[in-house]
Amino acid sequence: MKKILLTLLLITSSVSIAQHYAVRGKVLGKTNEPISNETIYLLSEATNNIVKTAVTTEEGTFTLVDVGASSYIITIASEGYDVFSKNISVTNANITLENIQLIEKVETLKEVVVKAEKPMIQVMADKTVFNVNSSINTTGTSVWQLFRKAPGVIVDNNGVVILEGKTGVQIFIDGKATQLSGQELQSYLESLQSSIIDKLEIITQPSSKYDASGNAGIINIVFKKDKNLGWNGTVSNAIIYGDFARNSASISLNYRNKKSNLYGNISNGIGKSTGFLYLKRQQNNTEFDAKTESVFDPKSTNLRIGYDYFATKKSTFGVILNTNLYQYDDQHNSRTPIQAFNSASIDSVLIASNQSNGNSQNFLINTNYKYSDTLETSFNVDFDYGKFTKEGFAYQPNFYYDASENNILSQVITRQETPISIDILSFQTDFEQKLWKGKFTTGMKISYVTTNNTFNFFNQVPNEFVLDETRSNQFEYRENINAAYLNYNRQMKKWSFQLGLRLENTISKGDLTQNQDIANKTVKRNYTNWFPSGGITYQLNAKNQLAINYSKRIQRPNYSSLNPFEYKIDALSYSRGNPFLQPQYTNTIKLNNTYNYKLNTSISYTYVTDFFAQITEADGTDKNYLNPQNIANQETIDLGISLPQKLYKWWNIYLSLNAYTSSYKSNNPSFNEVKQETLSFYAQNTFNLPKDYIFEVSGWYSSPSVWGGTYVTKSLGSLNLALQKNFLDNKLNVKFSFNDLLYTSPWRGITSYGIIRIDGTGGNDSRNIAFSLSYNFGNNEVKKSRSRNTSLDDEKDRVN
Repeated sequence: MKKILLTLLLITSSVSIAQHYAVRGKVLGKTNEPISNETIYLLSEATNNIVKTAVTTEEGTFTLVDVGASSYIITIASEGYDVFSKNISVTNANITLENIQLIEKVETLKEVVVKAEKPMIQVMADKTVFNVNSSINTTGTSVWQLFRKAPGVIVDNNGVVILEGKTGVQIFIDGKATQLSGQELQSYLESLQSSIIDKLEIITQPSSKYDASGNAGIINIVFKKDKNLGWNGTVSNAIIYGDFARNSASISLNYRNKKSNLYGNISNGIGKSTGFLYLKRQQNNTEFDAKTESVFDPKSTNLRIGYDYFATKKSTFGVILNTNLYQYDDQHNSRTPIQAFNSASIDSVLIASNQSNGNSQNFLINTNYKYSDTLETSFNVDFDYGKFTKEGFAYQPNFYYDASENNILSQVITRQETPISIDILSFQTDFEQKLWKGKFTTGMKISYVTTNNTFNFFNQVPNEFVLDETRSNQFEYRENINAAYLNYNRQMKKWSFQLGLRLENTISKGDLTQNQDIANKTVKRNYTNWFPSGGITYQLNAKNQLAINYSKRIQRPNYSSLNPFEYKIDALSYSRGNPFLQPQYTNTIKLNNTYNYKLNTSISYTYVTDFFAQITEADGTDKNYLNPQNIANQETIDLGISLPQKLYKWWNIYLSLNAYTSSYKSNNPSFNEVKQETLSFYAQNTFNLPKDYIFEVSGWYSSPSVWGGTYVTKSLGSLNLALQKNFLDNKLNVKFSFNDLLYTSPWRGITSYGIIRIDGTGGNDSRNIAFSLSYNFGNNEVKKSRSRNTSLDDEKDRVN
């Protein structure tokens, strides 16, 4: 026994006094350009097992930390190049390797075979990456549908994205926030094919470099990019058949030489889809059983063009143009029997056949300059301008019938015009350099936003429509946000530290112009907030990493949510904004463990003050209206687990699970406090079949949860199948998928506020079959275009 204790003591002592060092280097391609986002493997020379990994920066540099004294093999498996290998010996000092020059073609290293194949999910210290191409269940699907596959993500009935139990997710595209939100954002993302998407990056706790907006973090959608010199492209088409047939198509092109890179893509989507919304409302002892069936007919075209000019090895100038054209022509048919609560007889029936149509044009241009040298000093300047316009028209005939539905008791026929114009101007600078053996980053941002919302309301009298000036208005909102930030991170042996602080000052003014004499026509605000963030990472051993992070964030209201005037939905319902709606603030602390570079486990605590949501309130005996309010404080505790695993050579799985508790507490007696435990998971099985077929079985599930602080929902989920095969030397890809086989994704929930209680259910034609073809042409090794942010971040995501 004493010998065993002595042996353990010696082992413990040797571990405690063992020294650990860092191995640094830089990776170059065949044209001496740095290769970024490439995985570096450190293998044990004795066992050929992976000891450590790292990912190269945009400048091609990498650092392998916490390396013990021993003999190793550095391995790099970059697509289009030979597998690089180099034996190194770590003795008693940090090592800086000579520049690693990759060459083409070779795949094996001694007895080790490293494939340049990306796993479907990559769990990193600062984010989780979902590699879209590694999943074949994306056949004909849109980016919006991909969100349900992402770890910890739920999409509710109103198109609100929930991440780790929290709303307020910022949607980015190639490092910049989208210009839309709400239904328009959903429509835009549904028009983007998954075939042009490389990956989704899920950043739950962004650093101070990012805008402080977004309670739950960021989902960054990264377009596909390619490698080396020359040109190439991809053309694809997908057909989806649910209740109707829909089609989406895209083409991407990329050309690069030593001095410049021109790239772009265009995609469009057409075809009808269906939806339903059933709301049984109880108010003043009366029941309104509204059943609405809808047919949506959108048409969208998205164009993205970018150009980079490499003036020198250190300086690059770039420009990006994004534009989106969207049209819709929707039909909503509803039938609402009205009767006394618990009565067997119907008093009357409201029949409404509402039509809505319109179009929107969204334009964004970004100009950029970036300086970056070999000493890891960089300077970045972004200037952005965005113009967003929309024309909306609604025709709403409402007829009240008797119980037999043969005689019209009364009728209300109205028409509405809702043009919107939003201008956004933004300027941002970022500076980064080495400091005190770490990296220091600082920057500033200035943004100006002007929105103009016009609401023209017409009554039919008797054969023509007459403008009702008492119900029409114009709302102008101006906002200026000035921000500055500091961020510092440093790595010391097993420890890594990051500390940031962001300052944001907001100046805003809302003006309502209309003939009706009401209060709150002008609302001014001027407030300043500090947003700290930080994190500590500790490398327990070669396979275990611990991290703890904290951040404070803000969620500002959508611009239209501040408009206090009324918008008619039907004869019984309308909506109005709230000029006194306050921003909601979020504080989050998260503990994370990564084991063996695969198993990721986290637990987080979040507290949200002034949580706002759409509240349904009573107006008289039979009418109700939607109104955004700061209803409560939200408390969320979340446990997250994710694991990608190769069970056999022919069988890969991925599991993602989130279990969280959400509590909503308020001093408002009309608000019924809610607490709910929720379990959500996503699972995927990928099977490599004979003759290079790939079969996939996937599904997601969410137990009862709370949406928007008021709706307590039932369980929902989806089961999906997919089959894939490549032809013509892997240039032609063919996919079939079968989505929501059991039709379990429609939602059902209950909400109550004051004297109103609503039992609702809704869904769409999510059960469908999809078939897609994609073909790659040109040089498959065109060097990837630059990945960079723009300064138009938070503002674009608040266009509603």
